[in-house]
Amino acid sequence: MAVLPRGSGVVLRHYDAPDRAALIAAAESLCRARGLLLLVAGNTHLPQGLVRPGAKQGTRPLTAAAHDAAAIVKAWRAGIQAVFISPVFATRSHPGAEPLGVLRFALLLRLARRHGLRVYALGGIDARSWRRLMPLKPDGYGAIGAFLQKR
Repeated sequence: MAVLPRGSGVVLRHYDAPDRAALIAAAESLCRARGLLLLVAGNTHLPQGLVRPGAKQGTRPLTAAAHDAAAIVKAWRAGIQAVFISPVFATRSHPGAEPLGVLRFALLLRLARRHGLRVYALGGIDARSWRRLMPLKPDGYGAIGAFLQKR
């Protein structure tokens, strides 16, 4: 989080962390100080399978993962404000997951926009792949590997 530009967002997953509440509190403090948006998986960011009707959450944005058209419609019906469409490209964080590619991402983005959802690309996003998506004008992207140091 210390290297992300102001205005970036962080999705904290860590479902099984024994000290999850303390981890969330520390992340909230750091994000507030750095001007970052914190989305907590299972709370303000829902995996595709956890989206339920009436999911609105106070004043915080509520986001969801979406891997197909049905998930986008379900998210919209549930009151979700934004979706992370993924995986757009092959990604180390989900090896073996079939990437959508630019064309399928474009179709899902169009569907999401028709329903008034903000759209973020996720999966295999780095500077090069982001340039391929920029003409489609997604609202942004999420990345893991792009921010990790090469080992």
